[in-house]
Amino acid sequence: MNRRELLLSTGALALASTTSALAADGGGVSARARALYEKAIVFDANCSPPVQDKFPFPQAMLDTVRNSGVTAVKTSLAGTDSNFADTVEEIAFFQRIVEAHPDVFLQVREASDFARAKREKKFGILFSFESADMFEGKVERISLFRNLGVRVMQLSYNKTSPWASGVMADPPAGLTDLGRKAVEEMNAQGVAIDISHANEATSNDVLALSKRPVLITHGGAKAVHQHPRNKSDAILKAVADKGGVIGIYDLPYLTASPKQPALDDYMAHMTHVLKICGEDHVGVGSDSSLQAWDMSPEEFKKMEDYRHKTGVAAPEEDRPMYVEGLNTPRRIEVIMDALLKRGYSEAVAEKVIGGNFVRVLGEIWG
Repeated sequence: MNRRELLLSTGALALASTTSALAADGGGVSARARALYEKAIVFDANCSPPVQDKFPFPQAMLDTVRNSGVTAVKTSLAGTDSNFADTVEEIAFFQRIVEAHPDVFLQVREASDFARAKREKKFGILFSFESADMFEGKVERISLFRNLGVRVMQLSYNKTSPWASGVMADPPAGLTDLGRKAVEEMNAQGVAIDISHANEATSNDVLALSKRPVLITHGGAKAVHQHPRNKSDAILKAVADKGGVIGIYDLPYLTASPKQPALDDYMAHMTHVLKICGEDHVGVGSDSSLQAWDMSPEEFKKMEDYRHKTGVAAPEEDRPMYVEGLNTPRRIEVIMDALLKRGYSEAVAEKVIGGNFVRVLGEIWG
């Protein structure tokens, strides 16, 4: 199941709940936060827009995008196990989305596209990969995918790839010789390297080798909750010291099972990373769909059965994939409000909800 198949299987059900979720989760936002949210560039470093196979998209789907207030998202394409041909097909599908609805969508290919999306009131989509399966071990494909607009890439998902080890790899290892060549090629091509799913050894290897800032587009803090997908303070600090940014996700991994995480749990991770890394190195990477999640037990079981069958599941995947209080297309507005209520300045809040990632991506793409 690639990312597109997951979106198609859950999108209609989730879309039906969007209006109620907006009212339930976003209704308490202050006027100050709402005004700042409207003027800021809002960027989610791992999020997918609602999609369907048939064009044009229904108006309700387009309205969800327009009303979200989000300027742009980094969308992971090809899932965790797609081959080369399927990945090219999915890139073509997302390019078709932009072509079919040019008044709504814009493909982000360079740093200036973020400001353009904001100015033109469009929804920017930045293509990215979470796994390395689509490369099929061929470093030369980095250039090909970069030229198709994939400007953020990882070296492995949770397991082991020909290039590196993920957080669930057994035995754990770091970069392979081929992985080192991949890092060098990504640097040369101006592709941002994302270590969200990399284990500690791979993360340290990438940070030592890369000549450009390194990203964690979606993760949490291990000091707040011990989980393989959360990062140690040492890795968080090293990413910040290299000029990178860490996006905090809204997934169950923020708290111990069986508790469904809530906004306070999310903010515990964000404020910890702000303390460790500083205001210039923290962002949002929800690792979710733009629309609100309202998955039936049957749909949730189908997704988790697939993840366990393929061996990519992480521990504590026994709860729905959202944070209470953030299950809304305007979740970043809620996060901004929470930052302001905790005493952070408007300047810091604006950096966190988009400014930091936009700045660093521009530096990396050069």
